[in-house]
Amino acid sequence: MALNTDREVVDVSVTLHEGAGNDFIVVVDAEGTVAIDPSDAVRLCDRANGIGADGLIRVRIGSVTDLLMDLWNADGSVAEMSGNGIRCLAQAAVLAGLVASGSMSVSTLAGVRVLTYEASDDRGIGSATVTMGPVTLGETITVAGASLARRASIGNPHLILVVDHASDVDPMITGPELSRAPSDGTNVEWITAVDRGHLDLVVYERGAGPTRACGTGSCAAAVVAHEAGLSEAVVEVRNPGGTLTVDASNRDDVVLGGPVSLLGTYTATIGSLR
Repeated sequence: MALNTDREVVDVSVTLHEGAGNDFIVVVDAEGTVAIDPSDAVRLCDRANGIGADGLIRVRIGSVTDLLMDLWNADGSVAEMSGNGIRCLAQAAVLAGLVASGSMSVSTLAGVRVLTYEASDDRGIGSATVTMGPVTLGETITVAGASLARRASIGNPHLILVVDHASDVDPMITGPELSRAPSDGTNVEWITAVDRGHLDLVVYERGAGPTRACGTGSCAAAVVAHEAGLSEAVVEVRNPGGTLTVDASNRDDVVLGGPVSLLGTYTATIGSLR
């Protein structure tokens, strides 16, 4: 990755949030004055030597939308969208006073998303629902061990594998190879329809590896499962880190909802290279 060695080194306050176990470091940079480099994401997301997270998010004030989202995976690569990440962004923006609880619009590389954030009596715990846009179904391929393997896109790419027992899958066995197979990479989800209202899901995320939840993957999985006749349009998707609700009644604008929590506040150095 290209590194900018001329950047000013600054210390900024950041917050760490999680949605169903999917965690993100959020930099509130209202005016977009902090020069963030991919190396910052790698360093800060490192679970051994940094704060530790699945991704790094910067939230800025928008001109057309309420907010803007910049998102880096843990390996420093840029991500188009994250369903849990954007829900964490909503909580961070509300806690920082950029917007009020309720409805807000956010511009992402995958398009504009509309969220509703509701805080609980505990300011560090809330819930967020986001309109995720369309899920586009792609080709069906053959993958060993899967009764159905289908590609799907929700602004970022996914490969959904229907298996007998998703909770028993070790995503490190075949996940890296499957994720790297397309030229731009893909997220990989193994799913099992427990009943028509519940899916189990395990994920290997492009740029992050196994994570405890994936919002975009849950949406893609719900649409693939519904299209295959395995589930209803509204399902609870049980990720390893928690349960997300997906409403795929309108495939052109799938809705994702679930909990979001503030895990901590830290001081992070931006611009410090390894």
